[in-house]
Amino acid sequence: MRLAVLASALMAALVAAENSAPRAGEAKTTVARVSASGDYILQPQDILRVQVFQEDDINKQGEVSISQEHTIVLPLIKTINLKGKTVRQAEELIRDLYNKDFLVNPNVTVSVLKYAERSVNVIGQVNTAGRVPFPPEGRLTIVDAITLAGGQNRLADLKRVKLTRKNAGGDALTQEINVDILMKGGGGEAIQLEKGDVVFVPERTF
Repeated sequence: MRLAVLASALMAALVAAENSAPRAGEAKTTVARVSASGDYILQPQDILRVQVFQEDDINKQGEVSISQEHTIVLPLIKTINLKGKTVRQAEELIRDLYNKDFLVNPNVTVSVLKYAERSVNVIGQVNTAGRVPFPPEGRLTIVDAITLAGGQNRLADLKRVKLTRKNAGGDALTQEINVDILMKGGGGEAIQLEKGDVVFVPERTF
């Protein structure tokens, strides 16, 4: 698959355990915690504040934390599934639920008070191997992660970098990526990382 393939299709292939190595010089695109428009997608352990204008009984709940099942509980409408939702999409969903049975055209605001901690591990031929955190409400590309790990050392083989990720079933899937092409700007779209990914930079073979 080439980088121009839609991210959704590529993730479907990844979850289906497509674990074959890419052709030489080819890098696969992976799905990040961002929407098609680039907006942050809400994650478990994010802490939210949901405000409904002039509805003190609802607002007094204060902070709510997204559960591991991607849900929150709000007065009247109870459990809401926010899986795959951006902040704006969460606002629209909550507004529609309140408007359906309880309020007339409510004005709903959702804000993230604290983002869930997310990180990847970068190991191998880099200058500072270890945990690399995501920036708040931010993306982290494979190139960024290597840079934040102190950059590659003189023994690194950036043409055969391994990205390992667990799928929905808990199986670890690994793909080989030519990061050298990405760093030179000739590899198409940036490859976005996900929480828990492992990036391994191998040593060159002489």
